[in-house]
Amino acid sequence: MGDSRVFAEPRGNPARSGAGVVSRIRLENFMCHSSLEIEFGDWVNFITGQNGSGKSAILTALCIAFGSRARGTQRASSLKDFIKTGCSYATVLVQIKNHGEDAFKHESYGDLIMIERRITESSSLIILKDHQGRKVSNRKDELRELVEHFNIDVENPCVIMSQDKSREFLHSGSDKDKFKFFFKATLLQQVSELLQNIRTELSAANEIVDELESSIRPIIRELDELRNKIKAMEHVEEIAQEVQHLKKKLAWSWVYDVDREIQEQNVKLEVLKERIPTCQTRIDKYTAIVDELKGLLASKKAEIAHLMEKTSEARKLKDELQHCLSAAMKDKLELEGEHSRENNMVRKLTHRVKLLEQQIHDIKEQYTRNTQAEVSKIEEQMKKLQNEVEIAHTNFTRLQEEELSMSEKLSVARNATNEISKEIDENERKYRELHSQIRELQQRQTNRVTAFGGERVLRLLKSIERHHDKFKSPPIGPIGAHVGSAERQVLVQDYEVGKSVAFDQRIPNLKEVYTSDGYKMFSRGSVQTTLPPPRRGRTGRLCSAVDDQIYSIQNEAAKVKGHVQECKGRKRVSEEALRDMEGQLHSAKKRRVSEERILTSKQITLQGMKDAYAAEQNAAASETNVEELLKEISQTKVEIQGKELILEKIRVKMTAAEEKANDLKISFKNLSDLAREDIDAIEKAERELLSTEEKLQSAEAEQVHYEGVMHNKVLHDIKEAEAECEKLQEKRQACQKALDLRWCKFQRNATLLKRQLTWQFNGHLRKKGISGHIKVDYEQKVLSVEVKMPQDASGTTVRDIRGLSGGERSFSTLCFALALHEMTEAPFRAMDEFDVFMDAVSRKMSLETLVDFAVTQGSQWIFITPHDISMVKPGERVRKQQIAAPRG
Repeated sequence: MGDSRVFAEPRGNPARSGAGVVSRIRLENFMCHSSLEIEFGDWVNFITGQNGSGKSAILTALCIAFGSRARGTQRASSLKDFIKTGCSYATVLVQIKNHGEDAFKHESYGDLIMIERRITESSSLIILKDHQGRKVSNRKDELRELVEHFNIDVENPCVIMSQDKSREFLHSGSDKDKFKFFFKATLLQQVSELLQNIRTELSAANEIVDELESSIRPIIRELDELRNKIKAMEHVEEIAQEVQHLKKKLAWSWVYDVDREIQEQNVKLEVLKERIPTCQTRIDKYTAIVDELKGLLASKKAEIAHLMEKTSEARKLKDELQHCLSAAMKDKLELEGEHSRENNMVRKLTHRVKLLEQQIHDIKEQYTRNTQAEVSKIEEQMKKLQNEVEIAHTNFTRLQEEELSMSEKLSVARNATNEISKEIDENERKYRELHSQIRELQQRQTNRVTAFGGERVLRLLKSIERHHDKFKSPPIGPIGAHVGSAERQVLVQDYEVGKSVAFDQRIPNLKEVYTSDGYKMFSRGSVQTTLPPPRRGRTGRLCSAVDDQIYSIQNEAAKVKGHVQECKGRKRVSEEALRDMEGQLHSAKKRRVSEERILTSKQITLQGMKDAYAAEQNAAASETNVEELLKEISQTKVEIQGKELILEKIRVKMTAAEEKANDLKISFKNLSDLAREDIDAIEKAERELLSTEEKLQSAEAEQVHYEGVMHNKVLHDIKEAEAECEKLQEKRQACQKALDLRWCKFQRNATLLKRQLTWQFNGHLRKKGISGHIKVDYEQKVLSVEVKMPQDASGTTVRDIRGLSGGERSFSTLCFALALHEMTEAPFRAMDEFDVFMDAVSRKMSLETLVDFAVTQGSQWIFITPHDISMVKPGERVRKQQIAAPRG
């Protein structure tokens, strides 16, 4: 296998805080896993396993846990597709470390954050928990904040490079696809989109400003006219002097005209002066209303405060009565329990006395009845009865075993009958579904529109026709009814032929194969995939050969019906056999019960004889026993009398407690009635208070309005608006300058990143004696990779990595990915099938390069591969884990 390497300590690696590192992941009913738990190291982790063991499901679960959509994983179209077949839910639990100076809300989560995502058929729930498993939040905003804090972008291929992404990049020879990969991995795409959005918003703001400026131009013109009038009024003094001069020249010729103008101005002035009292009157009126309402508001508040004091006292009294009532009910329940216990004790003692008296009576009769002559006869009868008991016990055991065997056979027969019944129900359900499809197809023969919803579509079309006058233009639909297939061609007819075409013949440029019964087959590299038809597949809506489908479904329905009849026949035979077995079991049970009765009777007789024999032997001691029993009876009667006295005392206490409880209930009810009156009064006062406050607000608004008319001027508002407009213009210009500056920085950083990428790419290639160059064109959005192999003596440069061998192409792609990794930051990275298409030499070189880089770089790394990596030995910072092989 070559030399094996152990990677322990990184060279020159800085100390890490450990925040954001994935420590454990647990999957339940997720994809192919019923239950899987994996613990990761803080540095380099290798996960190996055979194809189909569910390795890639780990990266898919990480993407789902950090908020990715199902389509973003390229493994399913909806989250419910990740639920394992036959299960009702799936759970993904990811634990990430949260300590050090980069911790996220350490006071809430502690040193560990648990992210749980639970998926059902109808919903999906995200829960964030602290280090003790307690729920902290279930908001997606909290998860988004956590992802942004740790810079975990699962859609970035440098954070998680899934199997599909790596293979897509390996197969793609398009320079545009490589540019998209580089642009997204270096976050240039995100920054570019943000800058474009800001530029769009600034353009929209400029348009709004232009529109507002055009709307206020008439106002500005009017304002200029007013200013011109004001300037013209400033020349009034000059005109007055000129009038005086003219007066001196023309004497009294203009006196009358000037007097007339003065009178007109005086009239206008008087009119304006008359308006002032009117406005002042209205102001005074509303000021009085406001004062009156304020006084009413103060009185209502005082009334409410008084009612609140009364209510608080009533509540205190209510709480005290409630406490007393609870205590009284508790005492009553305790006394009732004690009374019940003492009654039971009295009954037990009375029963004990009766038993003792009966026992004395039996002993006396037995003693007088038995004689010494009967002892030998009793012993002989006991020996005979013992033999009969043994024979009866043997027969009983045999019959019991026979009954148990027949019960087991009967249970097996019942299970078989139930299975047949389930099979009949399933086939009948399938028969009904087939008939429903036949009806739909027959209905489609008469009206093609029914293929898109049956009778509901017809009702919809009729409703649209009835209300056609309400539409501006008539709706068109269903769309499928107006679409026809240009060509109908079936490539393969059944599963076997489709499998041969898709996987065995290796036809070039063949992407996917569909069979006529709904199977989908395709291969991606060395992985062969077959997808079954949909569970509830419907017939093709655009299909024209409806008669063939009806004939095919009718044949299938006939087969299902025949199978149902066959199952019903088997069920009848099974039920008849079941009835026979039940009759045999019933007969065996009767025989067993009869034998059990005989055995019990003989055992009772034998035991009676033994007791009689023992009584005969202990006849002398019987009298002593009788005396002791009589003494015990007298003591028991004394205890009964004592218990009866205790019962009487308890009855008295119960009566008093019940009376006290009734009194407290009456007091509580009276208090509740009084409190209800106070509460009603408070609610009424609150309504009046709200009404008064509304009136007060309305009156104050009227007052402010008229004061504004009196004191505010239009020119003042215009000046404020102009000042605000200038401030906004300055802010807009500042935003434009900042955008231009950031765009220049973005272009400069993009150029530096391009150089850094080429330098780092060349550095990784040199480890294998290869040189290369990367050209990035941001305007055309293309990225080209040039690789020069050491064995190429002609010096020709390979400009398309698809021209390389599989191992060389994979190694070049790996070097390109590592160069991008050095330009990004994330707490953990994950790569799936990074060594695909490599030979043994390339794989060894790639693993050495990859592990050296991962240990030196310092982040947590998760590598997934189906190949042998025995040349990498686990160390302090390198952990290897293997997934169990898939079950057949």
